[in-house]
Amino acid sequence: MNRHYISTLALAFATSVIAFAAQAADVKNIVIVHGALADGSGWRKASDILVERGFNVTIVQEPITSLADDIAATNRVLDLQDGPTLLVGHSYGGMVITEAGHSPIVAGLVYVAAFQPDRGESLLSLASSKPAGGMNIRETKDGKYVYLDPAAFANDFAADLPKDDAAFLARSQVYASKEAFSAKVGDPAWKIKQSWSIVASEDRSINPELEREMAKRAGSVVTEIKASHAVFASQAEKVADVIETAARQVGAKSR
Repeated sequence: MNRHYISTLALAFATSVIAFAAQAADVKNIVIVHGALADGSGWRKASDILVERGFNVTIVQEPITSLADDIAATNRVLDLQDGPTLLVGHSYGGMVITEAGHSPIVAGLVYVAAFQPDRGESLLSLASSKPAGGMNIRETKDGKYVYLDPAAFANDFAADLPKDDAAFLARSQVYASKEAFSAKVGDPAWKIKQSWSIVASEDRSINPELEREMAKRAGSVVTEIKASHAVFASQAEKVADVIETAARQVGAKSR
């Protein structure tokens, strides 16, 4: 048995052990991937609740320059986790976690008012299949990025948030590259890992019926919350409850 074969075998064994461990131990780490036209700051309240409940929470600040860049940013954060991790994605973040969820350290996936694509689908193809109530999207002058008109942000994205909170989200939004929205995903991690989905019934950014259909297709455990697209901020405790339940269940299931 040559050294190359032994090294390859050892690496394969080590990877399988890591994957097994990620699904066999208590899940205490939570990594959150924010959506497009927003940044991670809106997750402050939900994050604080989860930290108070004993979880280690990290929020990825992905650049939204391309789907590949955002997956890479998420993987960099996952690489720093010290044990099995629950990966959470909001809106466009669902595209990211569908790919990044293949990391052996990821024990489960939570989609929060999010796109939940299958192989070969893009955000644009999904969004156009069932248009939402209204999104006043604008282009940057170079034509490469898009953003949500600040004057329409509250109505389109965060209708159930206090006016000042919605205005802050509008001011802190991350412009999204068109390339990120047109990129197609590969094999989805939800086909091999357990998933949960929060449907925001008053969502005007993603059609709630599309959220329901994607969750059903993936076999996700579904929780419906009466909320806008900014459900993670307007209903932070309910969202934290779902994330906590997912972490407990995915850990218990594998023990």
